[in-house]
Amino acid sequence: MLQIKELTKRYGAFTALDRLSMEISDGELHGFVGPNGAGKTTTMRILATLLRPTSGTVVIDGVDVLQNPRRVRELVGYMPDFFGVYDHLKAWEYLDFYARCYGFGHADRMRMIDQLLELVNLSDRRDTYVDVLSRGMKQRLCLAHALIHDPKLLILDEPASGMDPRARAEMKGILKTLKDMGKTVLISSHILPELSEMCDSLTIIDHGSLVFSGSVEELSRRMTGQSDIHLQLLPGDDSAVEAAAALLKQYPGVTGISRGDEDNTLLVAFGGDEGGMADLLRALLEGHVPVCGFHRPPMNLEKVFMEVTRDDG
Repeated sequence: MLQIKELTKRYGAFTALDRLSMEISDGELHGFVGPNGAGKTTTMRILATLLRPTSGTVVIDGVDVLQNPRRVRELVGYMPDFFGVYDHLKAWEYLDFYARCYGFGHADRMRMIDQLLELVNLSDRRDTYVDVLSRGMKQRLCLAHALIHDPKLLILDEPASGMDPRARAEMKGILKTLKDMGKTVLISSHILPELSEMCDSLTIIDHGSLVFSGSVEELSRRMTGQSDIHLQLLPGDDSAVEAAAALLKQYPGVTGISRGDEDNTLLVAFGGDEGGMADLLRALLEGHVPVCGFHRPPMNLEKVFMEVTRDDG
C-alpha cells in the first residue's frame, strides 16, 4: 500500500528527514513512533500532499505522490495533530459541509453521515454543537471527517493526544474496526507502548532517520537477542524444578536458566519464536514436568524506546 524510499526534507541547513525508507502492507495497522521533533509530522504531511520533499519517492497504492497528488488525495484520509472544527455547527452539519465539498448528493450525504457517526460512537451527539463536545468527541468527529471519501489509507497524527483513558479505549476500538473494514492505517505517536497494543508493525524514527521498522516481536529480539520465558511449576515440588532444569539444559535454543522471584518459578532465556515456545512446552509436558504457567512477558517498551532513540540535549 505504501512505499517510501530515501525520503529527505531539508529546511536550509536543518534536515528534518534523512533518507527515510519504509513500507506498509495493504490492510495493515502501522505505528509510527518517535520523540517529539523526530520527523513524524513532516513525513505525514508529505504523504498527504501538503508538503513537498527535498528528494526521495513516495508511492501510495501504486500512485506516485509527487507525480499525481490529485489522485493521492482520493486515496488518503488525513487527520492532523492539531485539528480544526467549526464550533457553531452541529456534528452532522460539520460532516455534511465536507461531504458537500466532495460533491456527494443529499441522499448519499445523509446515509454516509449516519454511518460515520455510528462508526465513531457519536450517533447520540448528531445534533450537538461542536463547541460543547469533549476533546475526545471532537477527535472522533475529525476522524469521521477523514473517512468521508472512503480512503484506502488513513494517516492519523497523534489521534489519541490529550484523551482520557476511556476516550483512548474508544479510539482503539474504532481503529480495530477500521482494520477489520480493510483500511490501511498509519498512526503516529511518541508513546511506544500505546501503539504496540494495537499495531501489526512499527516504524521508529529519531532525528529524521530510521531506527527500526518491523513487528513488535522483531523489535524485542533485536534489542535483547532473546526473551525470558516465565515457567511456573507445581508449588512445593522441588523435584519438579530440578526435572525442568535438567530438561531445559539439553534443549536447543535455551541459553540460560535462573530462579524467579518465587521458589516454583524459573526464568528461561530462550531465543526461539512462538513456534519454538510451543515445542518447548510440549517437551516439558512429555517429560512429565508439572507446568502450571508458561509465558513470555511483554517487553518493557518504555525502556526500549529510550534505548533506541537518543537524547542530544
